[in-house]
Amino acid sequence: MSAVVAQTLHVFGLRSHVANNIFYFDEQIIIFPSGNHCVKYNVDQKWQKFIPGSDKSQGMLALSISPNRRYLAISETVQEKPAITIYELSSIPCRKRKVLNNFDFQVQKFISMAFSPDSKYLLAQTSPPESNLVYWLWEKQKVMAIVRIDTQNNPVYQVSFSPQDNTQVCVTGNGMFKLLRFTEGTLKQTNFQRGEPQNYLAHTWVADDKIVVGTDTGKLFLFESGDQRWETSIMVKEPTHDSKSLDVIQESESLIEFPPISSPLPSYEQMVATSSHSQLAMPQVFAIAAYSKGFACSAGPGRVLLFEKMEEKDFYRESREIRIPVDPQSNDPSQSDKQDVLCLCFSPSEETLVASTSKNQLYSITMSLTEISKGEPAHFEYLMYPLHSAPITGLATCIRKPLIATCSLDRSIRIWNYETNTLELFKEYQEEAYSISLHPSGHFIVVGFADKLRLMNLLIDDIRSFKEYSVRGCRECSFSNGGHLFAAVSGNVIHVYTTTNLENISSLKGHTGKIRSIVWNADDSKLISGGTDGAVYEWNLSTGKRETECVLKSCSYNCVTVSPDAKIIFAVGSDHTLKEIADSSILREISAFDVTYTTIVISHSGRMMFVGTSVGTIRAMKYPLPLQKEFNEYQAHAGPITKMLLTFDDQFLLTAAEDGCLFTWKVFDKDGRGIKREREVGFAEEVLVTKTDMEEKAQVMLELKTRVEELKMENEYQLRLKDMNYSEKIKELTDKFIQEMESLKTKNQVLRTEKEKQDVYHREHIEDLLDKQSRELQDLECCNNQKLLLEYEKYQELQLKSQRMQEEYEKQLRDNDETKSQALEELTEFYEAKLQEKTTLLEEAQEDVRQQLREFEETKKQIEEDEDREIQDIKTKYEKKLRDEKESNLRLKGETGIMRKKFSSLQKEIEERTNDIETLKGEQVKLQGVIKSLEKDIQGLKREIQERDETIQDKEKRIYDLKKKNQELGKFKFVLDYKIKELKKQIEPRENEIRVMKEQIQENDPWPQRVEIRSYNFTKQAREAPLWGALPQMEAELENFHKQNTQLELNITELWQKLRATDQEMRRERQKERDLEALVKRFKTDLHNCVAYIQEPRLLKEKIRGLFEKYVQRADMVEIAGLNTDLQQEYARQREHLERNLATLKKKVVKESELHRTDYVRIMQENVSLIKEINELRRELKFTRSQVYDLEAALKLTKKVRPQEVSETEPSRDMLSTAPTARLNEQEETGRIIEMQRLEIQRLRDQIQEQEQITGFHTLAGVRLPSLSNSEVDLEVKTN
Repeated sequence: MSAVVAQTLHVFGLRSHVANNIFYFDEQIIIFPSGNHCVKYNVDQKWQKFIPGSDKSQGMLALSISPNRRYLAISETVQEKPAITIYELSSIPCRKRKVLNNFDFQVQKFISMAFSPDSKYLLAQTSPPESNLVYWLWEKQKVMAIVRIDTQNNPVYQVSFSPQDNTQVCVTGNGMFKLLRFTEGTLKQTNFQRGEPQNYLAHTWVADDKIVVGTDTGKLFLFESGDQRWETSIMVKEPTHDSKSLDVIQESESLIEFPPISSPLPSYEQMVATSSHSQLAMPQVFAIAAYSKGFACSAGPGRVLLFEKMEEKDFYRESREIRIPVDPQSNDPSQSDKQDVLCLCFSPSEETLVASTSKNQLYSITMSLTEISKGEPAHFEYLMYPLHSAPITGLATCIRKPLIATCSLDRSIRIWNYETNTLELFKEYQEEAYSISLHPSGHFIVVGFADKLRLMNLLIDDIRSFKEYSVRGCRECSFSNGGHLFAAVSGNVIHVYTTTNLENISSLKGHTGKIRSIVWNADDSKLISGGTDGAVYEWNLSTGKRETECVLKSCSYNCVTVSPDAKIIFAVGSDHTLKEIADSSILREISAFDVTYTTIVISHSGRMMFVGTSVGTIRAMKYPLPLQKEFNEYQAHAGPITKMLLTFDDQFLLTAAEDGCLFTWKVFDKDGRGIKREREVGFAEEVLVTKTDMEEKAQVMLELKTRVEELKMENEYQLRLKDMNYSEKIKELTDKFIQEMESLKTKNQVLRTEKEKQDVYHREHIEDLLDKQSRELQDLECCNNQKLLLEYEKYQELQLKSQRMQEEYEKQLRDNDETKSQALEELTEFYEAKLQEKTTLLEEAQEDVRQQLREFEETKKQIEEDEDREIQDIKTKYEKKLRDEKESNLRLKGETGIMRKKFSSLQKEIEERTNDIETLKGEQVKLQGVIKSLEKDIQGLKREIQERDETIQDKEKRIYDLKKKNQELGKFKFVLDYKIKELKKQIEPRENEIRVMKEQIQENDPWPQRVEIRSYNFTKQAREAPLWGALPQMEAELENFHKQNTQLELNITELWQKLRATDQEMRRERQKERDLEALVKRFKTDLHNCVAYIQEPRLLKEKIRGLFEKYVQRADMVEIAGLNTDLQQEYARQREHLERNLATLKKKVVKESELHRTDYVRIMQENVSLIKEINELRRELKFTRSQVYDLEAALKLTKKVRPQEVSETEPSRDMLSTAPTARLNEQEETGRIIEMQRLEIQRLRDQIQEQEQITGFHTLAGVRLPSLSNSEVDLEVKTN
């Protein structure tokens, strides 16, 4: 065997579709399936231990742990045969206790198992169509009972034992709930189903004879001894989407095409298949787990409900709700909690509840939290970390950090730490990720998504893209060992980019199929690629050309790798071999022994090699490769391994597979050869952080600090208040307690006095009782002594009797021995004589048998010789016949092949022609419909244009009138302005005069002067008296002017108001016009929609009625209803008159149409005869021309002649040309005839058009005559 050893260290993954996939071993350790292992995981210390599956196992189907936690049963399919393996968990490491694989009954697989309460018996349920329930005494591999549960191929989901009774069993499935009891070597049903059968998905025992059962419609039933006692329905609190289906991920195209393996159908998928589409919105109860207070059950996607038992009744009420939390890292957080809970399990102390979901996730919650969160639903937490829920498609590691990068078809990227076994980063995206590569520094990744290739930064808490390339569906990508380059595959082309300027430096083309694997050599100077086209190429990156190539078209390569010295390429593919390739040739092919190798990796030291297989196993072998079958094979995954890597120091092996699990393995060499590569520098601890993130975090820290200070102040204040309150309460309580203590002291004193009295009484009573007891005891001793003496005497008598009887029995025994020995001697002598007789008879019989055998052999030889001759003759005869038949068969096969090809080609042609005809017909119908609708639209639009033109003309007239009015008002305004100006001109000099006069008055009115010179003032007043008389007159005139001015201003304002009113009226009219246009448009569109139902009278009637109700107002209807009866009578009379006229016109039209039809048929016949004559004339003309040409050729007139002979030859040509003149005259005659026919046709066309103008007349069957211009052109073409 190989000296290379791999040990499983840790696994990141869960197989959720294994029945009963999680349970507790003790308070800290849980067991769950992952890959092809069962994992023992310590929740506190975070370590894992593994229970590997059986050799050549194709996957686990169901698990079961015994009630005493000592044994674990695993149902598997090993080499397409079912097997149950029972492990002893108490031993370290866990060892196999029993393997049940030899069955006396038909079985495909075991889908559910359960141990009995004492762990001695095992119950197992097989899958349909057998559906057998098997009851085992498993330690002795003895089947105690077997019974067929169902005959209608309905799936069975769960079987279980009663927690207190080995003989009582429960089975649930689609349409079945059965209780069975093991009695008299058989399992007998003890209950009878009543009511409609339900799809029972899960059940649990809550007491010795009580079972809670859940269905796919959200109902819970409590059965006691098989009778229904309680029922409830789980209500959906949040609305579910109709389009939502259960989250079963549709896996896209596999990265590698592997041979199919018989993977079992999980019970969860059976449940989904049996539930109808109408029930998808109902909460399905996939799991139920019992605990001391009641039970927990799944209640639809993302929900678990806790039910507690009511104290007085045997019923249960809903007490708490637990939800799966929304994942903030998810691409669609609303969908992160939409996953079904498939399995529930309580810890032995019932402090923790663990759940597994359909998306391969594990959640847990402490039960104390559920009690704290009253009123609001509690939330689960991840038990470990978020796991992949779909096949892992990409795997990468780096040098500077202990990181693993994975991508999956669940549209997520996850960064793991293989030193601490934790999840560092996790993010989901819109598209599926097919490949991933990690930069040697551990700071960048390149990921191939379905739509683009993205280069991303690994930040401290996020993964952010900083460059995108338009490479769709990149299935392979890889950073170089130095990190300065990276390669990405797009179909059959490899693109190489630099990480410095992020540009494409070369595109390597040469593969004809998809590239499945690329690998860099140690110094990054070369790139090796392998693909489905069977080609392995070695590319030189400096030139961009191939250096070596090895093509084997019969093999589709899955993976390639290169030795550390870059001299040998290793490739694995679909031909079940491992190939060593060097210098474009295959050096060696090592067989894979009936499996397909999917991945290969070689250590950096060149000492070890690991390969992954399509059945999920890993093979470790040393290098150089041995010729024999020398390798260690380890059970790893439950599906084909997709990716495999070794870390840079060759310490750890990483494997990923289609089961969505990631394994880390510790690798070492038993021979102690140099595997370990000492690290000169430890792992880097630096991380990338963006400046904005740092600033945001600093800001958040400042805010939090201020908040903390505020909270401290607030808390101190609150504490002071509480201290004051509590001190007051303490005072009150101390006072109260002091009073109570004093009252209790008094009570205590009273009780002490009572106690002393009672003590005295009890002492006296006890003394009396002791005296009485001593007297009774003496009496009893006397009586018992007498009885003992009597019994002793009886005992001695009996002893003497027994001695005598013993002596008698010894004598009898001696006599019997003597008689027995004599009888035995006689019998031996008799049987020895008989034996001698039988031996003689036996010898004689043996001699007879030998004689008969000799005779039989001789006859056998003769018969065989005869039969050989006959067989040879028959063989030759039938070989000839077979040869003839083969020849005839080959000939017939050839003929049939030719005929099939002909038939298929003809059939294809017929189908193509019919398809073309149908498409053309459809197009024609569509175009005709389009033409009709367009014509209708044109007519409607013309009518609209005409109506709009009329309305526009009316509006323009209105506008013209308003403009005229406006001009007149303008003129009036001008006149008024002029008058105002004139009045102002007249007022100004008067005002000036008044001002001057006022100034003069002020100047002439000083009172000191009046005192000094009175005489002078008197004379002055006498002179100025006329002026003082004129002042009132001027003031009256001024008042008149002011009145006129105010009147004019009022007139102007009145005119302006009139103008505004006319403007408003004009706007209202315009708005009315627009509303009417919109109404007409709406009516036209609705009317056009009604016309579409012209062929359906009922719908047309409804649409017309709807139009009437929509557009006819109630007032109009009242007016219509109130019309005069005289008008109605006049309308009826006019209608009758018009109908009579219409009937007479129709009769006339029919008669004229018949006449027109006969004329038209006659003209068509004449036209046909004329066309025939024209064609005959053409033929004659052609014939004569050919004759002329032949004659000219015979006379050699086409040759060149001398100039002097030209004049002589011309008369001869004239003579020749006179020959067809007669024919040309005939052609002119035919032309005249055609012209006459054309004129006649034109006249008939005019008549037809006149007839068409009469109402109710239409052309026959919609026939349209060809245009005259087209016919003329056709005739001209034909004549030419």
